[in-house]
Amino acid sequence: MDPAGERQRSGVLAVGQVSHHSIELVWTRENDTNWTDAPKNWTCFILEQKNDRKHTYKEIHKGYNTRFTVENLEPKTTYTFRLKVTWPSGQQRYYPSVSASTEKEPLNGRNLHNAVLRSDELELCRVLQSIKVTVDVPDKLDFTPLMVAVMKGFTSGVQLLVRHGADVNKKTNSGKDSLMLACFHGHLDVVQFLRSCGASLSSRDGSGCCALHWAAAGGHLPVLHHLMQDGCEVDVRDDATWTPLMIVSVMTGDTAVASLLITAGADVNVQDRDGKTPLMVAVLNNYEHLVKILLDRGADPNIQNQAGINAVQMARAFERKVQRLSS
Repeated sequence: MDPAGERQRSGVLAVGQVSHHSIELVWTRENDTNWTDAPKNWTCFILEQKNDRKHTYKEIHKGYNTRFTVENLEPKTTYTFRLKVTWPSGQQRYYPSVSASTEKEPLNGRNLHNAVLRSDELELCRVLQSIKVTVDVPDKLDFTPLMVAVMKGFTSGVQLLVRHGADVNKKTNSGKDSLMLACFHGHLDVVQFLRSCGASLSSRDGSGCCALHWAAAGGHLPVLHHLMQDGCEVDVRDDATWTPLMIVSVMTGDTAVASLLITAGADVNVQDRDGKTPLMVAVLNNYEHLVKILLDRGADPNIQNQAGINAVQMARAFERKVQRLSS
């Protein structure tokens, strides 16, 4: 084959499809290539990409095909490429370089989460109206934008997300939903809105805790009061058979929360699967004020756990100086 004819029919680098992270490059090849011949008789193409800082080219592809897509590029960036052709005759030629720019990165889940994190209602509207983003896209911690807005108390953002289809009952991998998070962080207006949109009071996380457990752990009295008025069972148990009152004894020692729960009917002598009572746990955690509240509200210090030990014996064993606690 005449080398001059080969050069006329091969090469001519052109740009194909372009996205925000890739550029497709295509070129021509002589029509009479015989693929039954040995590879040494095929026309070889080497694609090179320019390093603008060093003004040098680096090989990024070598082969016999006439199409290659350069991946992992930066959005809104211009790149330059050139094609080197080697014919079976051994002759080589560089064709004129071509430049192409990647597109602007489309709106995605990161834009949605950033708008929520900044409590930027206008940006949140813009992203949601693009119809290019999944409204329940999770972040690295498995929180959806709605969950993040709920935790921040970004009420208008919560409303926007729900109007655009956010699932109020969607859960994280650990089973937490938006209502539980709103209860823990104490955003009563968000709790009320979520409930009006169908958020479930009976939903449980991976440990069997419901919204009332989370509200008790968060220590927010208005939220607790609202949940109990809304129908939450005051002595609801999680997988460890802990009631919200037990959660207070385990985690916070909050006397105001304990008093509210007891006034609402919480059993001060409730026992978990190991026989522990809220009083025993309060003693072990040295929550003196909580111990006093529990005793004043009828806690029995002589109840025994499964090991046959009562709160008085625990106080002595752990040297807890709790007044009024005697056998």
